[in-house]
Amino acid sequence: QVQLVESGGGSVEAGGSLRLSCAASGYTWSSLCLGWFRQAPGKEREGLATINIKGATRIADSLKGRFTISQDNAKNTVYLQMNNLQSEDTAMYYCAASRVAYYYGPTCPTGTADFQTWGQGTQVTVSA
Repeated sequence: QVQLVESGGGSVEAGGSLRLSCAASGYTWSSLCLGWFRQAPGKEREGLATINIKGATRIADSLKGRFTISQDNAKNTVYLQMNNLQSEDTAMYYCAASRVAYYYGPTCPTGTADFQTWGQGTQVTVSA
């Protein structure tokens, strides 16, 4: 059973940066997708970026140039670097994992329905 623990959220002024971390544990298999999602109040949860265990990434088109996903396999940790944050980025940010989605293609999907294991989330608040 995969366990996910997010960290790195907080409050930042518009234009600032944050790096979120997701520490994964409890798995030994070599096929896995990890992803970052967010949910703002009153909105649906949306996929931001995903990465597979081989390092192939997918970023939502609207975030390209501002958000970057990366991983440190030695630490079993996935990161989401967020730059030039804006007030609309305020949300709860979640890390999620899927073993099945790894086999969908060369990169992992970003749909929430494709991921089965979720962390507790970390809050990001951006003030104007």
